[in-house]
Amino acid sequence: MKTFDYFRILLVITISLGIVGYSFSQNRHLKSKEMKTETATFGAGCFWCTEAIFDRIEGVIKVEPGFSGGSTKNPTYNQVISETTGHAEVAQITFDPTKVTYQSLLEVFWKTHDPTSLNRQGADVGTQYRSVIFYHNDQQKMLANRYLTELQASGIWAKPIVTELEEFEVFYPAENYHNDYYEKNPNNSYCNFVITPKIEKFEEIFSDRLKKEEE
Repeated sequence: MKTFDYFRILLVITISLGIVGYSFSQNRHLKSKEMKTETATFGAGCFWCTEAIFDRIEGVIKVEPGFSGGSTKNPTYNQVISETTGHAEVAQITFDPTKVTYQSLLEVFWKTHDPTSLNRQGADVGTQYRSVIFYHNDQQKMLANRYLTELQASGIWAKPIVTELEEFEVFYPAENYHNDYYEKNPNNSYCNFVITPKIEKFEEIFSDRLKKEEE
């Protein structure tokens, strides 16, 4: 083969690969732009528990523990648990609405904690552990109100539901060590005695909604 022909072939291959690479990059960019995510913010007791549960749901992209509903700006965890800031421990959930609906997340929310327990969940006591939904738009407010009304009318619980519905204003992320707390501290006594039983119950009830294991 002539040297000229050899380099001409290499040039064609290089250009072709460049076009393919560019097309792949453009397609991936378009797909990322096309995917629209939504946000849900729930307070259901200790945010370690709430994060661990919602992070297992198919369609949930990210769960971040933090604080909402108080008056202090950028509160620390110690300030919140002192009950001086007015914040609730919450999980801020980013999800793909084409894979999981807000209604489905509401169902998980109400079935994985006690919504009749005022300012406490089990041994966790304080206003920071209150049951609360921070709705992000009118659609979420309408769905949460409808679900709450239906639950109250159903008489499933002997005591009245005390879950609060509040308009979302601001979310403050908790300190980094709270992120993925259950996954990072599986041998912690709180995780073993409180979170693990909740997860086991959740996975039994919602087995069809769990994220698929990566092959």
